[in-house]
Amino acid sequence: MFNDRKEAGQKLGKALEHYRGCDGIILAIPKGGVKIGYYVAEHLDIPWSIIISRKLPFPDNPEAGFGAIAEDGSTFFIADFSKRLPLAVIQKVLEEQKRELKRRIDVLRDGKPLPEITGKLVILVDDGIAMGSTMQAAVRLCRNKNASKIVVAAPVAGPAAAAELAKAADEVVILEQPPFFHAVAEVYKNWYDVSDDEVVQILRKNGYYQPNLKGKEHGRS
Repeated sequence: MFNDRKEAGQKLGKALEHYRGCDGIILAIPKGGVKIGYYVAEHLDIPWSIIISRKLPFPDNPEAGFGAIAEDGSTFFIADFSKRLPLAVIQKVLEEQKRELKRRIDVLRDGKPLPEITGKLVILVDDGIAMGSTMQAAVRLCRNKNASKIVVAAPVAGPAAAAELAKAADEVVILEQPPFFHAVAEVYKNWYDVSDDEVVQILRKNGYYQPNLKGKEHGRS
């Protein structure tokens, strides 16, 4: 469906045209969502940064997860997850991912805090949404910080995940919802795992994208 993350990000930006120049912020979920976030922010001419949210993987199947945790400790768990794992294992996974959250904040965001989002429109973006857990945790973080409006946006998502996110967020913008969707990589012709170094280069090179505010209209939503 998409050649690469650049094309997907540009198309997603156009789908979010009604937010061009608004008084809000885009928060991208690393690592794959960072390129998407940059191109969406460039098109919409609004600032952007990153929000750290991590899947809670099953120890015996790291590709699958029983939930997710965001950088402020906001958590999301799939239904009946506790029936599959002992409490001690759940706590161990949580502690492991908390350490990874801190590492990513230190490495990817230079240890800086999340930008102020209280009372702001927040557009959460990723390169795709499979199960939806990491995005759900990010939405909860934004709720806890009293964002005025939360928009979830991605080039692709599974129909079930998109439906659940529509209950949690104020708006969901998804370009494609394949009926038989298993992995984000399936919809990109040129797919690769984004490294820490590439995320840092994008953020530093593009200065977290600060738009030209001259003559800008604010407050649209």
